[in-house]
Amino acid sequence: MAKGSVVRTDGWTGYDNLPTLGYKHEPLVLDGDPERTDTHLPMIHIAFSNLKTWLLGTHHAVSHQHLQAYLNEFVFRFNRRFYPMTAFNSVLGLAANVTPPTYESLYSGNWVHPIA
Repeated sequence: MAKGSVVRTDGWTGYDNLPTLGYKHEPLVLDGDPERTDTHLPMIHIAFSNLKTWLLGTHHAVSHQHLQAYLNEFVFRFNRRFYPMTAFNSVLGLAANVTPPTYESLYSGNWVHPIA
């Protein structure tokens, strides 16, 4: 996420340091009010519900070591869910322009994601 981005949260105090990291923080204590949640954080329940269903149905378990890779894949798919051919073309284009990691480099812990 780019510095200066607006980050909307549910008011949890764990997000209080976002401004010091360079983000504009818009907290709102929701108190379980579904109407306020839908207004402040639209589609949040759908996104998390889809994520949990996908992780449990497809992967059954996710290790901490690979969690970020699973989340990256989910976000990629979720953002292209209405345009399946766009997703396919994007993956094809990405795959043609990067060197994939080897099994050994992935599990040795030496591989660094090119965007990291």
